[in-house]
Amino acid sequence: MRSLTTITLTIFSLCACADNTATLAPKSNDSAAVTALTDGLHHPWSLAFLSNDEWLITERAGTLRQVKDGTLQGGTVEGVPEVAAIGQGGLFDVLPHPNFANNQRLYLSYAKPCGEEGGTTAVGYGRYENGTLTDFQDVYVAEAACTDTAKHFGGRILFDNDGYLFLTIGDRGQRERAQNTQDPAGSVIRLHDDGRIPEDNPLVGQPDNATEIWSWGHRNPQGLALHPQTGKPWLNEHGPRGGDEINVVKPGVNYGWPVITYGREYYGPSIGKTEKQGYAQPLLHWTPSIAPSGMAFITGSRYPDWEGHTANGALKLQHLNMVAFDGQQPVSEVRLLQDRKQRIRDVRQGPDGYLYLLTDSNNGQLLKLNPAE
Repeated sequence: MRSLTTITLTIFSLCACADNTATLAPKSNDSAAVTALTDGLHHPWSLAFLSNDEWLITERAGTLRQVKDGTLQGGTVEGVPEVAAIGQGGLFDVLPHPNFANNQRLYLSYAKPCGEEGGTTAVGYGRYENGTLTDFQDVYVAEAACTDTAKHFGGRILFDNDGYLFLTIGDRGQRERAQNTQDPAGSVIRLHDDGRIPEDNPLVGQPDNATEIWSWGHRNPQGLALHPQTGKPWLNEHGPRGGDEINVVKPGVNYGWPVITYGREYYGPSIGKTEKQGYAQPLLHWTPSIAPSGMAFITGSRYPDWEGHTANGALKLQHLNMVAFDGQQPVSEVRLLQDRKQRIRDVRQGPDGYLYLLTDSNNGQLLKLNPAE
């Protein structure tokens, strides 16, 4: 399936208000085009580029799909581990090793079955060649985060420029766990590519702590991207009823959930304070929630007006969200694709410089965003 559709963009400006919240006001409009490269994907979750002509897509139920020369292949990739496809669980991120051309290591994050009917967040790798994954092995399993709640797995993975592997883990729907540094739930963890814990992780040498933890106080981070200038990971994460956030991921920092949050209980009342000493403020929060997922920084010349912006998928409010930053200060926001009413699950910049998106549905699509003429 191939189609070309004109879309409308709305640009917002961000203003800081007296109560330290942010409001959005319409600023201007623009237009661009989106091309549907394929449909027929079942709740796709992540997209990876192995080369210019071979891409991989995970489907949450536990299948890995191959795209060759822009065409979705009919079969599935063999060798994927068993996943706990329960609730929000399943197969999550797919990511080639930075030295993939030489070692053929392909990493997958997923909900690993545990207990009688539960699951927990895990990451591992196998050798990928000729459409087949072999010798898959886990490098990290969040054993302490095993629960049958079936939600808030996190599951995004990222390599930084030094070759460290980052993994997001949600609070598993048990919010108090995000403040417990003996427990990896509600945290971002940092590992060597083989699962060893780096000696300079912030909790190393502190008895009884989970030394894989890099930062904590997270609710459910589902977007993770490397800043193109600083080389530091940034993330977006889900709040409850409001309070979705963008954060720079720093070692040893407590991002506050659920002690501080701009979100509220789904039934109405506030959860905690919006700020408190010792807890980091987000760079940006969305209230009401957009339910962010998937994140990329725009680089190169394909979209000159958006260079340096963060591009974030939005599940609940069903759009592609662009935020411009001056350093770490958000200065403007653009909401794209609202007329399509599709849940955007993943956002990736391809080797050709274009943005590619996955839509989350029973008949999910792979979309290419074309720059405005």
